[in-house]
Amino acid sequence: MSFFDDASLVMIPSGYKDQKVYSVKPIDGSGDLTFSRGSDIEATRVASNGYIQKAAVNLLLQSNTFSTSWSTSSATVTGGQSGYDGSSNAWLLQATATTSTARLQQGVSLTGVHTTSIYAKAGTTDWIAVQMWSNHFAYFDVANGVVGGSGSAIDAAIESVGNGFYRCSITYNASSVGNMWVYVIDGNGSTNVTSGKTAYVQSAQVNYGLVAQEYQETTTTSVITGITNDMPRLDYSGGASCPSLKLEPSRQNLVANSEYFPNIGTGLSATNNFSTSPEGVSNSTKLTELAGTNTKLVTIDSVSYTSGTTYTHSFFAKSTSRYIQMYFSNSIFTNDYANFDLVNGVVGGKSGDVTSSIEDYGNGWLRCIATIVAPLTGAASNLLLLIDDVNATRGQSYTGDGSSFAEIYGFQCEAGSYPTSYIPCYGTSNSRTSESCSKTGISSLIGQTEGTIFWEGKVPVFGQQLAIITSAAGNEVNRLQLYVDATGKIGLYRGDASVNILSASTYAVGSTLKIAGVYKLNDCALYVNGVLVGTDTSATIPPTPSVLYLSQYVDGTASAASIAQALLFKTRLSNADLATLTA
Repeated sequence: MSFFDDASLVMIPSGYKDQKVYSVKPIDGSGDLTFSRGSDIEATRVASNGYIQKAAVNLLLQSNTFSTSWSTSSATVTGGQSGYDGSSNAWLLQATATTSTARLQQGVSLTGVHTTSIYAKAGTTDWIAVQMWSNHFAYFDVANGVVGGSGSAIDAAIESVGNGFYRCSITYNASSVGNMWVYVIDGNGSTNVTSGKTAYVQSAQVNYGLVAQEYQETTTTSVITGITNDMPRLDYSGGASCPSLKLEPSRQNLVANSEYFPNIGTGLSATNNFSTSPEGVSNSTKLTELAGTNTKLVTIDSVSYTSGTTYTHSFFAKSTSRYIQMYFSNSIFTNDYANFDLVNGVVGGKSGDVTSSIEDYGNGWLRCIATIVAPLTGAASNLLLLIDDVNATRGQSYTGDGSSFAEIYGFQCEAGSYPTSYIPCYGTSNSRTSESCSKTGISSLIGQTEGTIFWEGKVPVFGQQLAIITSAAGNEVNRLQLYVDATGKIGLYRGDASVNILSASTYAVGSTLKIAGVYKLNDCALYVNGVLVGTDTSATIPPTPSVLYLSQYVDGTASAASIAQALLFKTRLSNADLATLTA
């Protein structure tokens, strides 16, 4: 048989838009699923290139209309100039007096880690300066592509982009910045300029994070693109060639700065924006050990813990010669730690109260995960420790060689027993709201007296709903569902328990599962990965099913899963077909 031809609904994640996941069958749109997450921009996914993808933003207004939403001081701007992109969208910035205030400016209020960028080219002067209010600034030689002096900057960078233009960027930790200023200047180290001096500017941007994102044009409002609001996440984790639909419950990253680590101990030196992170841009932090016997540690932002609550901590790390230890503050925890072997990609020693694991993110990057129950209530700053012995005890120091190093990125602490997808934070704790995916009013696509539900994907933790059909939204009784229980067994369940099949075997977290549940009067069965795991020969059938939920409870509570495909059939497939379908 052709499973595609015989199926009444086929959802293979491919087409999507805001609030919608398209089903490839039926083709008239009657089987398209409604998706919801909320208004946050904190959701991320692993894109087809294998890197973590975030939302992209530009917080400025009229980002390349410097005569609107911008003002000048002792300067003029003239549009229609030849730009870096072959357009005539660049502007000539010219000093009208010999002064230290010949500048272009826009008011902007910011807190946290941001990067400001602008494209620039030498005119009759080689230098410009970019300044955020009074204390964050950098000088740029836009004739030779050199960064000059800087002040209160995490980083400053310059990149050749063609046609004589350079993209100049400055990264800083802001606290209510009042203005972005772009100066035309005579030379490095001062904002002084001679009257008449010129430089070309184009396409300004302010975005979150340690590096300049791809430029986003703005007009009267700021712009956010990518995985925003109700946009479904098609995820390629684990090097997958085809995406899965990622669905997760609400989580909050309790760490204020997830990518910027200002609290470096005396045994380390830190280099920001060192090399390519799991995000695919150069915003990793390099931790180089200093020579001598020192405790080589990084202090992570303080987190407020609640006694009895389970917390999962995770971070990305990379090294060819060192190991890293997550150890927990003595003010809340007692001698708790977890070691991670970054050379071989495995977990090492830990305390008895910690559960640890490690995930390969490619390109040498590993996500290190440690879960623990807080014994006390209070705030604590936890630590990352560079070590040379994977089974080191808590806080152990060693003699550094002055050159060995590790890279880190993306620290996360969330209340929950398992890690969810990365939630970036740039100075304040951020939350990703829960996701839901369902379709109502499809009784014509769901077998009313018999049928088959097929689900393929991965679950990050046990105790999750996979797929449910029911007679009405929110109906707990008249439902038939596929689920994985708290021990890793797969089940087919009827709301009133007249159908209840549970596999004898358990399945590992993160394993690929192909599950098919069939229902018919006195003839129900459940197959998992090609094997019949149970039958029910005395079952009644839910009346008039017309609603489909994916990885969600009927009361709206979100489950967690990555769904590769979901199918409905209006008939009970034969056992031979079920074995083939789930193999």
